[in-house]
Amino acid sequence: MNKLLIFTFLFTLVNVTAQDTGSIVGTLTDKEVNDEPLAFANVLIKGTTKGTTSDFDGLYEISGVEPGIYTISYSYLGYETVEIPNVEVIAGKVTTIDVPLSASQGVSLDEVTVTTVARKDSETALLLDQKRAVEIKESIGAVELAKIGVSDAATATTKISGVTSSEATGDVFVRGLGDRYLSSTLNGLPVPSDDIDKKNINLSLFPTRVLQNVSISKTYGVDGSADQASGNINITSRELAGSSELAVGVSGGVNSNVAKSGVFDNFKISQNSKNTTFGFYDQSLTTQQLITNQGWNTLQQENPMDYSMSITAGKKIAEQLSVFFTASHSRSFEHREGLFRQFRSNFIDDTITDATTYQKKIVNSGLLDITYLANAKNKIKSSTFFVNKLDENVFEGGRNGEATIFEETSPSEGLFQFIRDQNTKQTRLLITQLIGRHQIGEKNTLQWAGGYNLLNADEPNRIRNEVNFDPDGTLVQLGRNGGFQQRKSNQKIKDNEFSAYLKDELKVIDEENRNFKLNFGVSYRNKERDFSSEFVGVEEINTNAVNPTSIDNLGAIFRQSYFDAGLLEINLLGSNANGERKDIYLGTLDSKAAFFSFNVGLDQWNFDAGLRYQRDEIEVTYDIGNLSPRTGESNQDYSNFYPSLNVKYTINDLHALRLAVSRTITLPEFKEIAPFSYVSPTGQITRGNPDLIASKDINLDLKWEYFPSAGELISVAAFYKDISDPINRVRERGSAGIFSYFNSGEKAEILGLEAETKLDLVKPTFNDDGDASGYNLNMVLNVTRMWHQQDLKEIYNEQGGLLRSFQYKGITETDLQGASDWIFNTSLNYDTAGDNPFAISLNANYASDKIYSLGVPTDQTNRDIFYDDAIVEKGFVVLNAQISKEFGEHLKVSLLGNNLLNPEIKQTQLVRNPVTEIEQEQTVSSYSTGMGISLGLNYKF
Repeated sequence: MNKLLIFTFLFTLVNVTAQDTGSIVGTLTDKEVNDEPLAFANVLIKGTTKGTTSDFDGLYEISGVEPGIYTISYSYLGYETVEIPNVEVIAGKVTTIDVPLSASQGVSLDEVTVTTVARKDSETALLLDQKRAVEIKESIGAVELAKIGVSDAATATTKISGVTSSEATGDVFVRGLGDRYLSSTLNGLPVPSDDIDKKNINLSLFPTRVLQNVSISKTYGVDGSADQASGNINITSRELAGSSELAVGVSGGVNSNVAKSGVFDNFKISQNSKNTTFGFYDQSLTTQQLITNQGWNTLQQENPMDYSMSITAGKKIAEQLSVFFTASHSRSFEHREGLFRQFRSNFIDDTITDATTYQKKIVNSGLLDITYLANAKNKIKSSTFFVNKLDENVFEGGRNGEATIFEETSPSEGLFQFIRDQNTKQTRLLITQLIGRHQIGEKNTLQWAGGYNLLNADEPNRIRNEVNFDPDGTLVQLGRNGGFQQRKSNQKIKDNEFSAYLKDELKVIDEENRNFKLNFGVSYRNKERDFSSEFVGVEEINTNAVNPTSIDNLGAIFRQSYFDAGLLEINLLGSNANGERKDIYLGTLDSKAAFFSFNVGLDQWNFDAGLRYQRDEIEVTYDIGNLSPRTGESNQDYSNFYPSLNVKYTINDLHALRLAVSRTITLPEFKEIAPFSYVSPTGQITRGNPDLIASKDINLDLKWEYFPSAGELISVAAFYKDISDPINRVRERGSAGIFSYFNSGEKAEILGLEAETKLDLVKPTFNDDGDASGYNLNMVLNVTRMWHQQDLKEIYNEQGGLLRSFQYKGITETDLQGASDWIFNTSLNYDTAGDNPFAISLNANYASDKIYSLGVPTDQTNRDIFYDDAIVEKGFVVLNAQISKEFGEHLKVSLLGNNLLNPEIKQTQLVRNPVTEIEQEQTVSSYSTGMGISLGLNYKF
């Protein structure tokens, strides 16, 4: 009922009298001085009193312009005045006009660049936003993303200083803090994760085509959720720019690992492919029926080539309604082969020297944006985003006859192990939002939004086989250490989420050198998860009762006649409280908040201070068969005030200083709490911890910015974070070596430095007729250095007995999980001036070694001998390149190369030799993902 009332209230606000305006921005250059920025030139909307002057960088902006057609006048003492007619200003958009001025001659309109895009598409507007913002925030827009060949939002984030991603986990790390410390939003509203193991959605699901920009707020503001420590990643979705748009695109390519001989012509896919059409899986049989009514052997993919196709269309209708639509379909393949090893208490447990993964991915996505302007004073925006993703993975290990799994066979038997895991992951995500912005009177601005998210993230039919075999003979034997080593399983996740916010901004004083604003509002979020997992195992009545003829024909034995004869039998999970043979858990997050802030501007100073009250209630109830007792719950309630302070001091038009201080929280996720055991293809198990609690965070940032010219930036920032009760991935004690989540320390600290540069190395020149020649060459480089430390605690009972220790071999402190000491991001961009530009872009990023999982003692009384040391993900360089050429106004051809260096992705662990007592670094995982090459065509009508 409360949800209905909130949404009813928000939707009725559409009748409020409102105003929405556009902006004019751009860069003025001096033709008399080699096109250097021209400061203090006058910009005026002809026939009005509205205007501005350019700053030291030649940048200017006229905001709050009513929609319409205008003539813009540019003048400077002693220079020819330039007038640009028929400039269209569209509500909610930014029109960019770059103008060269000259003292000796007029300027041809051919020399003037005029573009109209959504404000957050524009490089100039984004740079102005960053320059004028109080908070520490960085954005990268669609224009720049297109230049450097970025294909999705996940890759886009790594082009921002202090940001990197983990190839092993897929997590995005901001200033060393990973998935659980981040928050992600779409148009300011939360979006669900598509993966049970993640808090945040996989940003690669958002192709660049649906983006206006990607921004990362590295400091906290009270109008957003307090559940963040490293920042918020916000994706602003596209809307129509101009009056109409129509474009199509196609691309084709191949992965270098897939193209290898023996892989391309024998690429393995799952039996589930028979039930998949255009990326949509459909199967009417139950998991138990699939045991004998569906095959178990893999299939072969014909022509495993990557391709994509897309269409973009938009139209403005009667100046009031604009509709924008974009849709795409893509298919890609990846092949990995390498080493997997698992050590326990410094002894080897499992070894797979040919761990091989075949991955096929199909993604269908669509965005529909509808913007309605009832009049010049009222705007409503509806945004609907849909994604259907199908990940099909076939894992094989042990085909070479070298794999050993410690609990399976003894060396004297001469048998080795073979594992095959076929898994299909079907993700369907629907995000629908309604957003409004209104100005009530001259000084009061009201913003509101409401959203509903529906997520289905399923593994509808996972097929797993574990067998022993003689590589020199013919014996193939079913695994004999559990009733589920031959199994088919079904896992379902359904998330329903409602969210809304209401914000009001009141301008009390709004003068050139003085301003005072009040902001206040409320927000609400309710998320419910329904999780279930069903296992159907097959076990032979006794060892060697049934033997497959080969590891490539395991499916031959799973026939009904063998079950009828009593040679094979079905194993099911125990019954839950609902009478179902499934493991289940239900999770609920209910978050309510109210916030207030004020902004004071006095000459060069600007202060923004605020306070947020937020109550977060988390409830997880579970019913899981391998626990005793199998039922339980975790209830957590966090009610806190979260303050923030942002201070900006503008030294002059070129330099500024910023300071930010805040307090936030890091809530545990459902998957980190629910004690469900998820088994990876290699057999590693990850399980939640019902005793996990939230972390409390204190954040401090100081930043200096220097804008040497238009489009250029040099900045240096220092930051500090204090985290109480940090959450870490740690292996549990016990023979299984299960990974779980613990508050393994009392406190963690991070101290970091960031440096960023955006420099124009070469600029084109203009002749007397205003024709450009030469080329642009610019470079972006950002570097982050971090020092991070956390203590490792010991837990005692009331009698002083040691219950749990995270300390081993004398280590009482360690690095923060997921944090790299060094992060580098850089790009070098070249494009020719004039018509039909030719462009080349190189971009690279590197993150040094980081801890994947903390070390832990396996025997607390002999922790100097029996321990599992930390698993470390080694640093590597990712290099991408794009070459593009435009042919006329309509056609663009692009050649894209991803992961050109194809580095080895490796995890290592220090292992103590029991004889020499010397530690040696051992590789526990290694593989490469291959180099991707694709050719794309894009045609604009």
